[in-house]
Amino acid sequence: MIVNGKHYRTVWFEDGMVKMINQHLIPHRFDVAGFRTYRETADAITDMVVRGAGAIGAAAGYAMAQGMLEAPDDMFKEGIREAAEYIRKARPTAQDLFYAVELVLDAAREKNPPEARAAAARTAETIANDNAEACKSIGVLGADLIKSGYRIGTHCNAGWLAFVDWGSALSPIYAAKRQGKEVFVWVDETRPRCQGARLTAWELGQEGIPHAIIADNAAGHYIRRGEMDMFIVGADRIAANGDVVNKIGTYEKAVLCKENGVPFYVAAPTSTIDRKCPDGDSVPIEERDCDEVLSMFGWDGHRMETVRIAPQESQARNPGFDVTPARYVKGIITERGIIEASEKGIAGLQEKT
Repeated sequence: MIVNGKHYRTVWFEDGMVKMINQHLIPHRFDVAGFRTYRETADAITDMVVRGAGAIGAAAGYAMAQGMLEAPDDMFKEGIREAAEYIRKARPTAQDLFYAVELVLDAAREKNPPEARAAAARTAETIANDNAEACKSIGVLGADLIKSGYRIGTHCNAGWLAFVDWGSALSPIYAAKRQGKEVFVWVDETRPRCQGARLTAWELGQEGIPHAIIADNAAGHYIRRGEMDMFIVGADRIAANGDVVNKIGTYEKAVLCKENGVPFYVAAPTSTIDRKCPDGDSVPIEERDCDEVLSMFGWDGHRMETVRIAPQESQARNPGFDVTPARYVKGIITERGIIEASEKGIAGLQEKT
């Protein structure tokens, strides 16, 4: 990611701190936040200072390494067990978080504390590097699906900011532009936290890609009129049968695309696939604070402000994700190839490892 002429990753480890781009402030300010303890880093995941499947995974890996650095030698196993439990609770839906925690734990298993700490740090860095490389490959493979002149729909943010670099759903778009193809992106606002309007639009602007922000409930209008040639989204977890769990509102876009003959693709690294999860209905769906629905927030020119938009006596429900059944997905773009969204497709990908 290039910001003001400088390359950034979304999350990285430096000088004993986990550093990350503070996504609360974008698009109005660009700032880097730093966290010295695993609890601070895990809380940043919960509070969505960092968000997006791959970025959450990388941050969780770094947090787990921090937990091992903090654990005293005489209570090392107890300390890392406590850290792992705390980090796992940060976000319940994103598969990459659990994947990263387990990888770091596995790397440190059966080692003495100094060796375990070194192995944890190496593994956390490998998770971040692998995520960036996987997303770059997703871009190269996915760009073959994009013809010059395509108008592409997307939902939420599955770009640079959702991963260590490049992104998943936006990576093919970035690659297509670098190949000289003309592309236009319809950007769903993605209520209630508006990750599309705030983050995806900012990224596309940095990259110089033409786009328009639309209200979430306007997507069907443009799909029916034939003004979208394809739709690409990311994923927070993909089940063994090909069901996709992604930001709330994804399911309805997939149904609309199917009804109108628009190919609907999911882009995700293989770390997002949970082969132990049989289907989407087995995935815990995070319910977030209802105030996110009852209020709106924005930049008043000096700071972020929140204002109530609903009656004071009203309550709300706020699921963070929904399940898109595999039958609505044209294909899953991974770093190892574009596969069918099915048990057979997932199993075939496993055979390639």
